[in-house]
Amino acid sequence: MRASGSPLRHLPNAITVLRMFAAIPLAAAIRAGQYDLALGWAFAAGASDALDGILAKRFNWSSELGGRLDPLADKLLLFAATLALVIAGDLPIWWLGLATFRDLVIVAGALVYHHLVGPVQGRPTLLSKAVTALQILLVLAVLARGIEGVVLPAAAMTALLVTTALTTAASGVHYVVSWSLKAKREWPNRIRR
Repeated sequence: MRASGSPLRHLPNAITVLRMFAAIPLAAAIRAGQYDLALGWAFAAGASDALDGILAKRFNWSSELGGRLDPLADKLLLFAATLALVIAGDLPIWWLGLATFRDLVIVAGALVYHHLVGPVQGRPTLLSKAVTALQILLVLAVLARGIEGVVLPAAAMTALLVTTALTTAASGVHYVVSWSLKAKREWPNRIRR
């Protein structure tokens, strides 16, 4: 069923924007030490992410704006939660630095590519999707560990942090190498135009 002309076609984008605003109470709950509430906000944000995706696909309500807002909302929530957890002392500051540096390198590379070569048309790689999944899992695990009565082994938490860090770094390097090679291939075509 296609209903792309429906006034409800903007609903997925509205849900995504609301998800962005959820970063505020999520971070506030972490700062207040209410990790059960923070976990509830995190799961609500995850459910809204699934809902806007289902609506966009089911009713053909996807849009270019939605395609840009959705990953931005995920990044904003992850950044807010990670920053609050670093401030609370539950995650090391180097982790925040690594994750932020990787994202900044990707954005800077995309801007350079766009200005020197042409429009950036790419989808997230499998490695990039794995990074997002691991980062979400890490935040959820740290939040769960902060709830009274929940015990997660320190060795498992360390293994998750190290795995997430290594995958994040590998993804950043992969983006730099693959887009540099793509730019090298496309540059002669740009000069000929």
